[in-house]
Amino acid sequence: MRYFRSVFFALAFVALGVAGVSAQETEERVVDEVVAQVNEGVITLSKVKREAKGIIDEGVQQGKKREEMEKLVEEKRGEMIASLIHEELLVQKAKELRLDSEVEASVNRRFLEIMKQYNMKTLDELYKEMERTGVNPEDIREMWRKQATKDIVLQKEVQAKVYWGATGKELKEYYEKHKARFTKPETVTVSEIFLAFAGRDENAVREKAKQLVAQLRAGGDFAKIQKENTDPGQVTQGRGTDKIRPAEMSAIITDALKGVKIGGFTDPINAEPVGVVILRVDAREQASSESHFDENAVRLAITQEKGPEEQKKFLASLRADSYIKISDSYRPIVSPILFADDRKEKPANK
Repeated sequence: MRYFRSVFFALAFVALGVAGVSAQETEERVVDEVVAQVNEGVITLSKVKREAKGIIDEGVQQGKKREEMEKLVEEKRGEMIASLIHEELLVQKAKELRLDSEVEASVNRRFLEIMKQYNMKTLDELYKEMERTGVNPEDIREMWRKQATKDIVLQKEVQAKVYWGATGKELKEYYEKHKARFTKPETVTVSEIFLAFAGRDENAVREKAKQLVAQLRAGGDFAKIQKENTDPGQVTQGRGTDKIRPAEMSAIITDALKGVKIGGFTDPINAEPVGVVILRVDAREQASSESHFDENAVRLAITQEKGPEEQKKFLASLRADSYIKISDSYRPIVSPILFADDRKEKPANK
């Protein structure tokens, strides 16, 4: 439990800058200004500043210089505000679709997953541990709620419609045209041991990982060593045995798995900046060059191909049906991005 804070941060993406309301933020609200009005909602300057701070802090935690991150955020300020406007439109759409219960269920599942990982019996127990380590549970809940809202709206209004929209004939035609995409990929089933850097000397963690690999290769009991040493996983997300496709993993994972036979172990893998991973290869399935029709795979391929453009169209339709007024001070940097597709802002008298 002593490494709870760092690993929880990795799981919850607290690097996005979630924090309690400070005296400075309270002061900002006194002199706050409206950057954009979105129907009945508003994007305030304090919200923009908090978003910018979160992005900067995340970059710093990843090893980037604060000055570089501040410069980058300033250069991308228009994109950031446009993103906040789209976020507000999606939140409003979720209310229209009455997705509140579905969103809350999604957020609650994430908390339950963490409780399960840490063998906690009640949500109150989890909350107390979070507070003890400096994490505000309500901040995390709100952050996850916003993310779930956006994900669920886009899944229902865009992805699901594209996925189920193709007819049987269209599926067959797409498959025939892209047969090379539908071959059986190589898969590797792995189990992992993850050692977090949090609260430890990083060199000591790396050295311990080397020692564990040596023990394992000498015939050590993997289940025992895993139970005694692992933190919640970063590759398999703590699920234990997991089948992965090397071609879809980062090069560092792919390279580590090359040549490792079934029952063998990788050398320690540096999962910067969070820790070190050791993988055991439990099974391998070789790739096949023979094409085969898989309806789900074809629908997913069509969704991946058409999804981004359909999402743009969906967001454009939300903008077209909404009243959006951007402050004169910010319109020059936001409008060209927000209205890149339709090239004009909604009239203020709509």
